Amino acid sequence: MTAPPLARFLRARRDATPPESAGLRGNTRRRVPGLRREEVAMLADVSVDYYVRLEQGRETGPSAQVLDSLADALALDDDGRGHLYRLAGLAPRPRADLVGGRVDPHLMRLMDSWAGTPALIVNAAYDVLAGNVLGDALFCGFAVSRNLLEKVFLDPASRSFYADWRLAAENSVAGIRLAEGRAPEHPRIRAVVDGLVGASPEFARLWARNQARGKRMEVKEFVHPAVGELTLWMHTFDVAQAPGQQLLCYQAEPGSRSAEALALLGSVSAGAAPGTNRAGSPPGRGGRASGTRPG
Repeated sequence: MTAPPLARFLRARRDATPPESAGLRGNTRRRVPGLRREEVAMLADVSVDYYVRLEQGRETGPSAQVLDSLADALALDDDGRGHLYRLAGLAPRPRADLVGGRVDPHLMRLMDSWAGTPALIVNAAYDVLAGNVLGDALFCGFAVSRNLLEKVFLDPASRSFYADWRLAAENSVAGIRLAEGRAPEHPRIRAVVDGLVGASPEFARLWARNQARGKRMEVKEFVHPAVGELTLWMHTFDVAQAPGQQLLCYQAEPGSRSAEALALLGSVSAGAAPGTNRAGSPPGRGGRASGTRPG
């Protein structure tokens, strides 16, 4: 029988936690890649038997105090702690539909006004629900799929588009793992994950690592086929009126080579496709979002 998600997460995080990070001495005779079960139990101040039952799925109701201790022992960040709590059933479920497809037309107009800032609206399954002209141009029109995970793993051009493809892949999988923990039964998230597990061995390998981490402000490096190298800050904002939707904005350092390249991309894309902000229902693999821009 497959172990429950909480048990799988604990095992994966234990395997990924080096002894040195917990103040323990590592040696070449260790039979596990990370911490031993008894070491986690010691660090979390619980009995070894109790921790073994948690990892085996025979104990499913840890208290908040135990979860805090386990999170400290496994050096989980805020996203990891929240994911641990949700798996244990001690965090509130999010409201309603996490992957709704309707994008507020006022928000779309705001995005359109950012002529020099690529912007996208994505849902919890990483479907791109809308983008301004420069946002679509940055991602080369999403030739294979209007889903960011499917672009990373199924678009051959992504290997050269992302300057550090492996880092982009790891971050994407950790993000969808966090979303799946928030809405484990949602059909669209499940469809994206199941499809990629079957289609991409690399996705399947990273998915098995059980990392959960959300998007933050971070530097993204691209190699765009039209304008070359781009180093952009990515800012992520939750859309308050649409739970599960996020606004992604990309910004270049003023006066930099990337700012010049982004301006050139804007000129080219504006001339090629004026006013083509697209929005619609979550697309499937290999297609664009359908529908017209609400007025």
